[in-house]
Amino acid sequence: MTYPAAPPEPFVILGMPRTGTHYLEALLNKHPSVLSNGELLNQYDPNWPDKDRLLRSDRELLELAYLRRPAREEKVTHVGCKINEPQFEERPGFLSELARWPGLKVILLTRKNTLESLRSLIQARRTGHWLKFSSDKDMAPPPRVKLSIAECETYFKTTEDFHARVKRSFASTNTLTIEYEGLLGDPTGCLATICDFLGVAPPRLSGDVVLERQEQRPLNETVENFHELRAHFAGGPYARFFEVAEVLEQQR
Repeated sequence: MTYPAAPPEPFVILGMPRTGTHYLEALLNKHPSVLSNGELLNQYDPNWPDKDRLLRSDRELLELAYLRRPAREEKVTHVGCKINEPQFEERPGFLSELARWPGLKVILLTRKNTLESLRSLIQARRTGHWLKFSSDKDMAPPPRVKLSIAECETYFKTTEDFHARVKRSFASTNTLTIEYEGLLGDPTGCLATICDFLGVAPPRLSGDVVLERQEQRPLNETVENFHELRAHFAGGPYARFFEVAEVLEQQR
């Protein structure tokens, strides 16, 4: 007698924009037993050719992601997708529905400096360049940006609220927080931690993940009104996002 194979164990990658969710997904998809199928709620994601899927209910979308997901030849034991915070704003009930999915494991990506995340988001929106590959040698550096106090305050608060909401919605035993800075600095170590969390053996990275940071310059060289913003936020809960200039000035 034969028995149907057990369905793959589900996981999801959550994060604010520009926190490394795409890079992490590329690393995870190097694993023969792990498959992450891109942004479930992004109508333009090439992993999901059915553009009308977003007309379905939240539950139907999750069934599509975890029970009827795009196939791959290798033996997949863990299947996932990724969702960025703005997509939850478009579907307010989706996070609650996601939290009800049985056995779901959550990888939350955060970035120490939320200002860097906002700067990178504005740059990407202006240029239309969301990813940089090692082959893009002639790509011009992203443009400098000017940020208003209001949009900074809104983004900082949105980030805090989103992280808190995720942590409230899922059991701590089923949630793993990974910092963007650690992922870039030690991808092998971070991937080993994530694989242990998922319950799979860590793969040996081949070094052929070709995504790179688009912006290498510090904040005070890329945000036109950096010093104005730093003065406004000085002494408050977000002052730490502007400390980079202090360090650079002391080194000169």
